[in-house]
Amino acid sequence: MNPSSSTDLVPACATAIPIAQMRHVYRLDEVEKRLTKLPQKEHENLRATYERMLEKGPERFQVKPSSLPAMAHLYDTLPNFHEVLDDVRRQLALCEDSRDALEITPMLLLGPPGVGKTHFAREIAQLLGTGMGFISMSSLTAGWVLSGASSQWKGARPGKVFETLVDGSYANPVMVVDEIDKAGGEHAYDPLGALYGLLEHDTAHTFIDEFAEVPIDASQVIWVATANDERAIPEPILNRMNVYEVQMPDRDAARRIALRLYQGIRASHDWGRRFDETPSDDVLDALSELAPREMRRAWMTAFGNAKLARREQILPADLPDSSAGKRPSIGFMN
Repeated sequence: MNPSSSTDLVPACATAIPIAQMRHVYRLDEVEKRLTKLPQKEHENLRATYERMLEKGPERFQVKPSSLPAMAHLYDTLPNFHEVLDDVRRQLALCEDSRDALEITPMLLLGPPGVGKTHFAREIAQLLGTGMGFISMSSLTAGWVLSGASSQWKGARPGKVFETLVDGSYANPVMVVDEIDKAGGEHAYDPLGALYGLLEHDTAHTFIDEFAEVPIDASQVIWVATANDERAIPEPILNRMNVYEVQMPDRDAARRIALRLYQGIRASHDWGRRFDETPSDDVLDALSELAPREMRRAWMTAFGNAKLARREQILPADLPDSSAGKRPSIGFMN
């Protein structure tokens, strides 16, 4: 499962990170061996999985920066994530002019709901151009969401790590484990059990999904976990990750976020050109009292009200009534 020595390639969807090599994430002979051992007319889901693996082949893009990617926009739009961005930037700088693969230490983002943890993970995936897998630990229905369930069980299927690597295009996707502190509860299996090996580079080389039972190279996965309370996370998991405490943005930062949202909505719609390029300070002050997940809805309401009034400028009165009142204890979209 070593990276191939093929010529660097340019995946069309990774324009920000143009350099990529091909990496084998599993071995075809292992898949073929498993497929031939399956009894006829049994385990149809498992058979289909092996056949899909053979059809897609084992090679996936392993991307890395050809130069340090532009990150100024992230520092601007994620003002409460500067410490995390600094670390990511340092790790990107180490591999930009070397033969080494992109390597980012697993990170845990701690902060209140709505502070922007999941949004940050999506932005990092977009920056790196590696694609993203998403696992919500708060909505678990079984303990095998990460590592799959044995094919002997009715309705069994592969886990999210397997699906992201086998069905995706990249050997080093960003894998988001959302609300990892909610992984407790009454499960027959430890939902986080697979993470102990997956977060270790050496053991992740031969990760085995319990459904497919074929070694998968998950060593290049970029892990981002989010949580509200680290006390609910096992110490061995914490020891394998860089832990960052993310605070709510202050009022000035919230105003900048509101302005960015306004500009983004205006630019992405044809009707946006009918409105002023910049909203008034009074409107931004009002919006800064909201969480940005509410800001977007408030902007859309305000745009509509201003249009009905045949105005090019949004007024505070155009905002929904819910914009009044005290500031919620959250700061950015989740």
